[in-house]
Amino acid sequence: MIDLHTHSILSDGALVPAELVRRCQQRGYRALAITDHCDPSNLQFVIEAIAEFCEAVAGAYGELQVLPGCEISHVPPILINGLVVRARDLGAEVVLVHGETIVEPVARGTNRAAIESGCDVLAHPGLIDPEDVALAAERGVMLEISGRKGHSLTNGHVARLAVQHGAGLVFGSDGHAPGDYPSRQEAEAIARGAGLTDEQIAEMFRNAARFFSGQ
Repeated sequence: MIDLHTHSILSDGALVPAELVRRCQQRGYRALAITDHCDPSNLQFVIEAIAEFCEAVAGAYGELQVLPGCEISHVPPILINGLVVRARDLGAEVVLVHGETIVEPVARGTNRAAIESGCDVLAHPGLIDPEDVALAAERGVMLEISGRKGHSLTNGHVARLAVQHGAGLVFGSDGHAPGDYPSRQEAEAIARGAGLTDEQIAEMFRNAARFFSGQ
């Protein structure tokens, strides 16, 4: 199991990073990114804190790998590119942007701005436009199949357009609390429910594994 979208108490999660990682380890995870919510007010603090944690625990969880990241959330689209650049400069190895989910008031244009910024993953992109999916394929921006209630309602739409336009997919639990982290089998069932084949699901996890190949 590989999860590129998790949250700790450094934003709105319920767990300190150590407990988050330990619970994921118990669920059979082999890799995850801690990607707490960020905007201009907390970007530096959050990324530096997660990076410090990841450095401190490197190797302590056996084969389980943990990467520092962030999820740039609810900022005006015009700010997204600069924040993506700064996040990487601060040490984020997985940069998500909070996409236009249908269950939150995300500004229109966020999906396009995120893709144009070259972020790593556009999280729960909602009813994303076909043109934006094609651009994501061109720019190498991954689209998320979400395990989170509400955000997952448009997984089928995202999966269908991603397959049609050749955009890469990854899985993100968007976990905030102890019960939010699915097993590999549960994540595969979510993806299958979105219409993906077994081979497409395997490719989804191969896409995620590439973020950890240098670890």
